Amino acid sequence: MSRRVVITGMGAVTSMGLDVSSLWNGVLEGKSGIGKIESFSTEDFPVKIGGEVRGFDPEKFQDRRMARRTDRCSQFAIYASEEAKISAGLDLESLDLDRCGVILGSGIGGLATMQEQAEVLIGKGARRVSPMLVPKMMINAASGEIAIRLGFAGPNFTTASACASANHAIGLAYMAIQAGQGDLFMTGGTEAALVPLGFAGFCSARALSKRNDEPERASRPWDRDRDGFVFSEGAGLLVLEDLEHAKKRGATIYAEMIGFGMSDDAGHITAPSADGTGASKAMSMALKAAKLNAGDVQYINAHGTSTDLGDKAETQAIRRVFGDSADKINVSSTKSMVGHLLGASGGVEAIILAKTVHEGKVHQTLNLENPGEGCDLDYVPGATREVAVKNAMSNSFGFGGHNTAIAFARYDG
Repeated sequence: MSRRVVITGMGAVTSMGLDVSSLWNGVLEGKSGIGKIESFSTEDFPVKIGGEVRGFDPEKFQDRRMARRTDRCSQFAIYASEEAKISAGLDLESLDLDRCGVILGSGIGGLATMQEQAEVLIGKGARRVSPMLVPKMMINAASGEIAIRLGFAGPNFTTASACASANHAIGLAYMAIQAGQGDLFMTGGTEAALVPLGFAGFCSARALSKRNDEPERASRPWDRDRDGFVFSEGAGLLVLEDLEHAKKRGATIYAEMIGFGMSDDAGHITAPSADGTGASKAMSMALKAAKLNAGDVQYINAHGTSTDLGDKAETQAIRRVFGDSADKINVSSTKSMVGHLLGASGGVEAIILAKTVHEGKVHQTLNLENPGEGCDLDYVPGATREVAVKNAMSNSFGFGGHNTAIAFARYDG
């Protein structure tokens, strides 16, 4: 029999704030973390808005020298890992560090470093390129940095599957614990691609909302007037742990992870399958792994990006999997408030999922005023609801056709 896996710690850095409390309270209150971009000039860009992390100081948990040797992508992860470690009550001296690992997700990695050093190469020549270019920009830098800080000598790697990256990381950490490959994992996702190069790419792809005069109203999943997603940055990390290991050390348990599913559309590099078949396979796999029936799920934290094709496809996928029960499920999008953190989104949304089953509160989908064509589920418009959520699911889908779904349950002992 495979081991049970629980969530015992969480840490977040988002446009809503620099901790889990700011994130959770913000979404319950229906706040928006979206605003005018301030970290670089948007004069030459058609889009002026994003979900920036403001007031962030990497030197809170790193000395100045180490902060200079890490990209913002790693800095977010390190910062969130410290909160997750404290939240989980980890005493590093009492842990078997060979049984502790780090599995993170990131869609892009250290893009700011890549952009900066490309400019150095072009402007000043190859000899001026920093020797820290590769260690800073590599997509696995954050997982390595966290392992070094915590001494976690167990499995360590990074998943890169675009916007499904963090969910893949969480799912693989879950599977590793079940398989006896470790007792405790720091997992989730981090992303810091909100820099001119990344921003220009998404602008050119015409994927972003241009509601520049109303940034708080720009991300509007399933709404008739949606016009694209809002590009954001940040990190969401969780401590996943073997249940008996957590009980032995007296840890607080926020939720139990009970299922994981993954698939690929095998159709188009950016567009989802129109009928949601690939996404439905991932959700069905998660349900099967969790030993749940369609009527057993009370909440879905949807991928919900605020794009025309994506919102419709996910709605169809949910209907395909849950049938008549789909109309009874609360479905909402965290991205309506914090925007789309690309490879880190699944980590942030897994935190929301854990808090939802732990506290019995389902946050609204902000800015949903007039549901668009083909968008006919209960997307929780208007206000937070008190709901006795026993079982819940979170979806993350990414360019490349990647589909993932994770399932959490309320832990009752």
